[in-house]
Amino acid sequence: MRPACAIVAAVMALHIAAAVVGTLLVGATLVSALQTVVVPRAGVTRLTWAHFVWIRRVFDTLAHPRRDFADRDRILAFYGPIALTSLPGAWVTLVILGFSLIFWAVGVGPYAEALAISGSSLTTLGFERPDGLGREVLSVVEAALGLGLVALMISYLPSIYSAFQRRELVVSGLQVQAGLPPTPVKLFRRYARIGWLDQLGDRFAQWEDWFTDIEESHTSQAGLVFFRSPHPERSWITAAGCILDTAALYNAVIDRPHDPQADILLRAGYLCLRRVATSFEIRYDDDPRPDDPISITRQEFDELCSALEDDRLPLVADRDAAWRTYAGWRVNYDTVLITLAAMIDAPPAPWVSDRTALRRPSRLIRRRHRRVVA
Repeated sequence: MRPACAIVAAVMALHIAAAVVGTLLVGATLVSALQTVVVPRAGVTRLTWAHFVWIRRVFDTLAHPRRDFADRDRILAFYGPIALTSLPGAWVTLVILGFSLIFWAVGVGPYAEALAISGSSLTTLGFERPDGLGREVLSVVEAALGLGLVALMISYLPSIYSAFQRRELVVSGLQVQAGLPPTPVKLFRRYARIGWLDQLGDRFAQWEDWFTDIEESHTSQAGLVFFRSPHPERSWITAAGCILDTAALYNAVIDRPHDPQADILLRAGYLCLRRVATSFEIRYDDDPRPDDPISITRQEFDELCSALEDDRLPLVADRDAAWRTYAGWRVNYDTVLITLAAMIDAPPAPWVSDRTALRRPSRLIRRRHRRVVA
């Protein structure tokens, strides 16, 4: 009798464990779906992050660093869309697996039968039906969850692509003003040649709104960070670096009255990039000193000023004070700008992605998954 009782107890324990694991799996999947689609704040669940990490590993293998950038860009252009569109499929699969364990735990056997009933219930195809009122209730609950996931899928992708289009509308407009890759020198030169240098500050308000939108969309929908621009030489992060440097240089170097709108743009920009970086657990100093080191050297700054002088732009006389002003602004966004550019493998651009060689994107992403910041 005792061996028989032990076997019965072991079987009961196994069924209870299956029910607990199945319930936890379904619960974690629903939390992931709600956190990703519904909750309007930054936050990426471990399940969602694991999904993005494993797909990124495949793309890192295909887009090997030894390839030139054009080849890597063509491959990585598929990463964001594939990872994002396959995420709902991963949710559905995990819910089916979770409920299959629950069905098996309540007596549906063998496990293949429990899996078939779970898949039939979630997809509402009805090709399998369990016996018993309790099991039918479970089937109805799973079918309702399946309909809910379908509704989330329907609303999920349009919102993602709407945010992407808003982002790219402004990024593509910068190409007209600052060329490809975008640089402050090109932007200043173009505005000076058409006599609009005094009106450059009017454009800063548009970019302030853009950074506000980026902060909201790229933290609540973190996959957007990896969506690459339609043109391989454009990127939201290199555009951000260009316009932030332009605003900092405008008040530091250009001999014009101080523009408060440039200051507001700079604050909106570095707060945006910091919050995107925080959602990926990238480490940065949130209260740097104005004289802390930055990735831009004084020589590079002087060369930029010389280029602006060659184009006959009016520059301030005190170059040392100009450098201190510029560096005091750049220190607020230097680390997060360069690290995000490395993480998404941004196209080449001066003062942004040209200094990311030591930060491999796959390494950054995997550290985040292990709860270790870059």
